Amino acid sequence: MATIRATCTECGDVEMTTADVWVRLCDDDDEGTYHFRCPMCATLVAKPAEPHIVELLLAAGVAWSTWSRPAELREHRSGAPITHDDLLEFHELLRRDDWFQRLSRPRVTEGREDDDLV
Repeated sequence: MATIRATCTECGDVEMTTADVWVRLCDDDDEGTYHFRCPMCATLVAKPAEPHIVELLLAAGVAWSTWSRPAELREHRSGAPITHDDLLEFHELLRRDDWFQRLSRPRVTEGREDDDLV
């Protein structure tokens, strides 16, 4: 089993085996990170990994997994960002017994203002 040297944010340089390190690769952009629990202080450490580091770790036998960014990041966004006031208004709406009916009624047509939801 290969020995891997990495840097803990608390302890500095530490040595581990391939069983102590794992790699995560992003399916969306192939960015990689490697992770380990420090053998000295038990801190969980995550570090970015350049492609050549990923290749070295995988060649040494380190376990790996893939992940994808949430689909919400690819959604089209329109309208103004939600404000603090919007959040407070929504909170007040949820306190009403008829909150679902108010949210499920038809929305405003262009050029017309709808009654306030709250």
